[in-house]
Amino acid sequence: MTDPYPDIEEETEGSAEGLRTFRLIAILAIALVAGIALLAWLGGGGHRDQQPAGYPDALGGPFELTAPDGSTVTDKTLAGKPFAIFFGFTRCPDVCPTTLSRLAQLRKRMGADGDRFAIVFVSVDPGHDTPQDVGRYVGLFGTPIIGLTGTAGQLAQIVKAYRVYYRKVPVEGGDYTIDHTAGVYLMDRAGKLQSVIEYDEGADVSLAKLKRLAGR
Repeated sequence: MTDPYPDIEEETEGSAEGLRTFRLIAILAIALVAGIALLAWLGGGGHRDQQPAGYPDALGGPFELTAPDGSTVTDKTLAGKPFAIFFGFTRCPDVCPTTLSRLAQLRKRMGADGDRFAIVFVSVDPGHDTPQDVGRYVGLFGTPIIGLTGTAGQLAQIVKAYRVYYRKVPVEGGDYTIDHTAGVYLMDRAGKLQSVIEYDEGADVSLAKLKRLAGR
C-alpha cells in the first residue's frame, strides 16, 4: 500500500527520534494556530471581529479531492459558503465519531443558521477509505457532511496547506491506526481561517464559534 505521507518513514525503533521531532513540529504548528485564535478572541472582547495580522492566511489553500459520488471537489467548489473542516479516518475509534457527532449536535442547536455553513470531513487513510466508504461513514451522523478523500499526492497537498498532522502507527496483526490532528478548522466563505474548535473545549464555546462562522 502507498504510504499517504511518503516522505515520512514508518514508525520503527530506528526512526523514533525523527518521529518525536516531527510530532513536536506538528504540535507547535497547531499550538500556534490555537494561540493566535485565543489572542484574537481576547483582543476582540470575546468577539473575533479583529484579527492579528496574517491570521486568516495561517492555513488553507488549493486542493483537489474526490467525493463519494466520484465527482471532484476543490477549494473553489467550497468557495462562497463558510465551512468547518476536519481530518481523520473512518476506522477512528473515538476522536472522529465524537467530533462529527458534536458538530452535528451543535448545528442542530443553531436551527436555521446551521444551514449557513458546510461540514467537511477529509479521510487521510486512502489505504482503507474509498470515496464510497467515506460517503457511508458521514451518512451516519444525521446531518449533511461533505466526505472527501484522494490519492496520496492529493492528500499530501491538502494536509500541507492546512498544517495537519497525521501518521500511520502499526498495531498488532500487521494493521495500523492513525494519529492525527483533532481540531476543526473554521474557514470563512473566502477560504480564510476564522477560528479553530479544539477537541476538548466546551460545547458553548464551540457553539459561539460556529455562530460567528455562520455570520461570515
